[in-house]
Amino acid sequence: MKSIEYTIQDAQGIHARPAGLLIKKLKEFSAVPTLTKDGKSADPRKMFALMGLGIKCGDTITMSFDGADESAAAEALAAFLKENL
Repeated sequence: MKSIEYTIQDAQGIHARPAGLLIKKLKEFSAVPTLTKDGKSADPRKMFALMGLGIKCGDTITMSFDGADESAAAEALAAFLKENL
């Protein structure tokens, strides 16, 4: 299992547009992702689960990946988060 931590920089946090982009990026990998914020976890491939975490600017999230391409997924998502959120 690979994990990355990231502090959200986007002033609006994770809202519909970046959530859609994140979901699209996650679907490129077979590794199963889990996003955790303040002890609550969700499947970030599901819009309502992701939005339900209420991730705002300054919040630190942890994304874990479990599967065959977990390393590639972690690297790609770390870059995605820095570029988009």
